[in-house]
Amino acid sequence: MLLYPSEKMHHLSSSSWMLRRLCCHATPSFSPSTAVYSTCAATRTPTSSKKKKLVFMGSPPVSASVLETLLDASSAADSLFEVAAIVTQPPSGRDRGRKVMPSPVAQHALDRGFLEDLIFTPVKANEEAFLSNFRALEPELCITAAYGNILPTKFLKIPLLGTVNIHPSLLPLYRGAAPVQRALQDGVKETGVSLAFTVRALDAGPVIAYEKMKIDDHIKAPELLDLLFAQGSKLLLQELPSIFNGSAKTNAQEQDDSKATLAPKITQEESWLCFDQEALTLHNKVRAFAGWPGTRAKIVVIDEKNDKRSELDLKIITSRVYNDDQVSKDDDVAFKKGSMIIPCGGGTALEVLEVQLPGKKVVNAASFWNGLRGQKVKKLKL
Repeated sequence: MLLYPSEKMHHLSSSSWMLRRLCCHATPSFSPSTAVYSTCAATRTPTSSKKKKLVFMGSPPVSASVLETLLDASSAADSLFEVAAIVTQPPSGRDRGRKVMPSPVAQHALDRGFLEDLIFTPVKANEEAFLSNFRALEPELCITAAYGNILPTKFLKIPLLGTVNIHPSLLPLYRGAAPVQRALQDGVKETGVSLAFTVRALDAGPVIAYEKMKIDDHIKAPELLDLLFAQGSKLLLQELPSIFNGSAKTNAQEQDDSKATLAPKITQEESWLCFDQEALTLHNKVRAFAGWPGTRAKIVVIDEKNDKRSELDLKIITSRVYNDDQVSKDDDVAFKKGSMIIPCGGGTALEVLEVQLPGKKVVNAASFWNGLRGQKVKKLKL
């Protein structure tokens, strides 16, 4: 599953296992002085004796889109289930101001009028008091979508029908925290989304269903994530009846571990582009790392009139492989038809369409080049 990092709120009580109430009265503020706790979560469940109790677990924006689908479906008169509770990452400091904010899933739930006392935000899912409150809900099924925490065996034993994960890859390919990013980095032409029962081993549970998706050479990770989780939401709704009646458990296919590949978490250190590599490799990395952490390159701007050189860290936002045969064999960066052409390994070149300087807005290559006012640009080797 996709990881969603959480940050400890040092100003809150150390009793982090308890249900964190995410707002006070009608208007949530999420300031340190107003964050409070409640232990009554297990007693305030939606009232329905016929519908199955489903608990949703997710954190980032793509998870919020899955929650939206489930809440809409659960509100139908003939729905088989209700969303009995939500489990998400704790509030954390985000954006430049580091203001303490709920996770996107928690915020979406609050915006939809979901009971605040039924939004669980444990730091870890193995905390005994959280498990006790969760067990008291008597959930029949859990659905995870980029929750961002490892689920212990004690948790997995609680839902009667198990826990089902929406995983944005064709399992057993790309098990791990960054399946979409690693698939794009590898330059795959086809990917997909899988529904699989969660087991203790990483993304290794039996697969209920999957959908394949062809992808082009230009789609970036954030867009592909949205598409795959949207498809995964539809697939989940199709399969929920079989999950509830038990046939999905019987018919689910065990994964072939011999064909498994891993998709480890992306790190900030990986964001640098090395122009000794071929352009296709670099272009795929630009697509894969779009959003976070992005891809960066070091260039040198040379003012020949004043004999000055300045080194810049440049974020590469959008690129493609340059297809012209005439590629510079030295380190000079050229500008042709609105694009920056950076020579790469193997006699190839990367065509850069959009860039961003530190602290600045994203601009197209033409605007960046015009701002140089005739100064030369060379690439720097890492």
